[in-house]
Amino acid sequence: MNKYSTCMLAAIGGIALAGNAFADDTSYPLTIENCSQSITFEAAPERDVTVGQSATEILYSLGLGDKVVGTSVWFSDVLPEYADLNAGIERIADNDPSFESVVAKKPDLVTATYEWHVGPQGIVATREQFHDVDIPTYILPTDCVKDNTLGGDGTRLEMYNTDALHQAVLELAEIHNIKDKGQALVEKLKAREEAAVDKARSTDVGDVSAVFWFSSAEMDVDPYVAGRKGAPGWMMEKLGIRNVVESDEEWPTVGWETIAKANPDIIVVARMTRRRFPADDVEKKIEFLKTDPVVSEMDAVKSGRILIMDAHSMDPSIRNVSALEMLADELPQLK
Repeated sequence: MNKYSTCMLAAIGGIALAGNAFADDTSYPLTIENCSQSITFEAAPERDVTVGQSATEILYSLGLGDKVVGTSVWFSDVLPEYADLNAGIERIADNDPSFESVVAKKPDLVTATYEWHVGPQGIVATREQFHDVDIPTYILPTDCVKDNTLGGDGTRLEMYNTDALHQAVLELAEIHNIKDKGQALVEKLKAREEAAVDKARSTDVGDVSAVFWFSSAEMDVDPYVAGRKGAPGWMMEKLGIRNVVESDEEWPTVGWETIAKANPDIIVVARMTRRRFPADDVEKKIEFLKTDPVVSEMDAVKSGRILIMDAHSMDPSIRNVSALEMLADELPQLK
């Protein structure tokens, strides 16, 4: 029998996600339902490859860095506390790795942040391609709840919330037989989220609106901004901020004239080390905001209400709570 097996049948058994002070060891074989597929593990993985920074940093946060043999798809520098660890792990690709480069690492598990990388139209490979060579795949539940049939960033069917992120933490911890670490991390994240929300609620700033600018294919074209149901939409809803973008797409393109007409109180711009598009450079974003004849007339630009946020915090990730805390700290300044 292979160490790991995958199947397309209904899940057998399940995962006990209920928190205990001291979690039991994982019972193998373990079968979980992940993005409409049942995945069975006969033992804890020893060699992990990640396709997506969020997946990488979750494994690092769980203390599983010694199991990671390859990473890919990076938006920003790794969290500072994992810089030394990450420096010793091969980065297969800054952006999209090839199927062959992932398989060459002989992983026991491939964990992907986005279904468009590893999924039905996966640009790295389909799940079936990995499963055919006896490599199981796990896609973060934060991406499974979207409509990804058209590829790209997808459309959210409901508002993102950190329950899906916590599910990923707990499931990956159970897969690796460290359930206690998963439960401890989730409790810590929940406590920080609650504290940030309480802080924002104690700040009476009235009606505050915002737009989140991730990037642009070219500086003078419609920007990729946050839809109302993604991670930035969740942040805004939690803190009582109104999103001027009403699309349910994850990152729709919206014309600057439309944004200027909405005149948001805050402009949040993404800072990243990725350089796929010109507007990936945060300094170019700031320069555009201050010099474009239409955009520079917005009140947020004139008043300097431009916040810089780590790009990876704008996607479902372990960093969402840090972004929520940053916004909660900034809200009182608007008074």
